Amino acid sequence: MRFKLLRRRLTISAPRMAVRSALPWPLRWAGIALVLGFCGAIGLWAFELGKGIAGLEGGAKEELVRLRAENTRLREERDQAQSVMNTSGSLMTAEKAAQTKLASQIKALEAENQSLRDDLGFFEKLIPSTGTEAVAIRGLQAEVLPAGAQLKWQVLVIQPVKNAPEFKGRLELVIAGTVNGKSWSTQLPGGGTPLQFRQYRRVEGMVDLPPQAVVKSVSAKVVDGQATRAMQTISL
Repeated sequence: MRFKLLRRRLTISAPRMAVRSALPWPLRWAGIALVLGFCGAIGLWAFELGKGIAGLEGGAKEELVRLRAENTRLREERDQAQSVMNTSGSLMTAEKAAQTKLASQIKALEAENQSLRDDLGFFEKLIPSTGTEAVAIRGLQAEVLPAGAQLKWQVLVIQPVKNAPEFKGRLELVIAGTVNGKSWSTQLPGGGTPLQFRQYRRVEGMVDLPPQAVVKSVSAKVVDGQATRAMQTISL
């Protein structure tokens, strides 16, 4: 029996033994904290000593101040550049709109100028040729439109005297030519266009043409009652 107990104590199956320190655990933790604090203090002291020896601390502060000032300056320059870009973009947009508007105005002025030139050429014919006519026809014009189905005409009737009395009559128009090789003529519907004016009157209109019509002449006549006051014929 004693041999079995001795063998159990000396072999692997012997019960485990724990060695415990006699120092309480709060004191052990306090000692560990003290050691760690001491090591940290030594490390911090070494770091500060290294910076002092290398002379980096004062220079780093100055460099930090300089970099902050440089950053502020760059931000201001960026804001100014952005403001200039925005202003330039607005100016470019306004300039494009102004150019578009100006181009439209130029086209309108060109069209108006051409119309004024046409009117000037037409009204230049108001100048009397002799100054003796009571009523005269000036500027009889006619043209067949490109489609060939209509004739456009215009007539200027004047009284080439100062303080002329009011004239009342009618304008008759005769269009002559051929249709399929045969003689053909037509007049304004209704027997003519009524005229009532003192100094001048401009009359114009459109006449429908039959198919295959060839216009050779246009005659305008100013009639007062049964009397013919003026007449003009043009060839096309």
